[in-house]
Amino acid sequence: MILHHIKLLGLVILLIFCIDTVKAQHIVLLQQGKPTSIRGLSVVDNNVAWISGSKGYIALTKDGGKTWAWQQIKGYEKSDFRAIQALSAKEAIIMSSGTPALVLKTIDGGNTWTEKYKNMDTTYFLDAMDFADAKHGYILGDPINNKFVLLETKDAGETWNMFKNRPNALIGEAAFAASNTCLRVDTSTIKIVTGGSHSRLLVLLQNKTAENYWMDSPTGLAQGKSSQGAFSFAEYKSTQIFVGGDYTNDKRTDSVASYIVYCCYVNVIHYPKTPPLGYQSCVEYIKDSTFLSTGTPGTNITVDGGQTWSQVDNTSFNVCRKAKRGTLVLLAGNDGKIAIFEP
Repeated sequence: MILHHIKLLGLVILLIFCIDTVKAQHIVLLQQGKPTSIRGLSVVDNNVAWISGSKGYIALTKDGGKTWAWQQIKGYEKSDFRAIQALSAKEAIIMSSGTPALVLKTIDGGNTWTEKYKNMDTTYFLDAMDFADAKHGYILGDPINNKFVLLETKDAGETWNMFKNRPNALIGEAAFAASNTCLRVDTSTIKIVTGGSHSRLLVLLQNKTAENYWMDSPTGLAQGKSSQGAFSFAEYKSTQIFVGGDYTNDKRTDSVASYIVYCCYVNVIHYPKTPPLGYQSCVEYIKDSTFLSTGTPGTNITVDGGQTWSQVDNTSFNVCRKAKRGTLVLLAGNDGKIAIFEP
């Protein structure tokens, strides 16, 4: 009986700790009021971060988000820069969705931008960009002739070529250019999440087999319509979090977030006991078992690897990203909105 009470007391203390931890976390708005929708966000460290958005807008901070240097890139006022990869305060690469499909690069902190890729073919729609290291990167685009577009660079974005082993797409399947997080790569894998008629996780294990075989598995999220599916994913160790839903019905809470645990090569889909409050366009790993997600209904957090979610803020954002080297976490959205997540 005494042991039972001790266990119960320990559980209560743990629950109180988790509740207090979540309550302590909040989001502070840093900037808003610019005529741009931000979907590209790259946080280099605790000081340097870049954003990219519609109407050719770019911004750079060197003081952790306190101040931002904005610009509308001349000649690209109609471009929608939905992805950005920043290497430093001097070097960054941006990608434009729509026509023309574009990739620009700066090596002088945004003073000048150089075109590195341009495609006027209206069938091209680029969704996301990610780099395995400073030299090797990929750009994902919607399927053409039942194959996803996948561009590759091996020289830090100077040149781009079609990747030789592109994944097949099912009829009606595509990717979402919502937050530049439907594509994640490292030195050994390329991972993609999809939506539309089907919502899948596609994984290429590079250098593992001679055939470079793409594996696929369901995400467990809503599918069947062009507005449904997995919009973003993040991972830590054996846990992968998938978020999305239906952006045309952003209050839906069913199948908004799930996680897959790889155990003995078997993918097991788990649904959260308490899901986020509606559609989420981005999820980012923070630390330990903590993930942050955001979308039009607000921002949510899980501290137990996706089992339960709590709302941090009800402000609409498109993207949240953590520093590649550091702890700074920023969010961005429509109307030039930029915020900081404070744990």
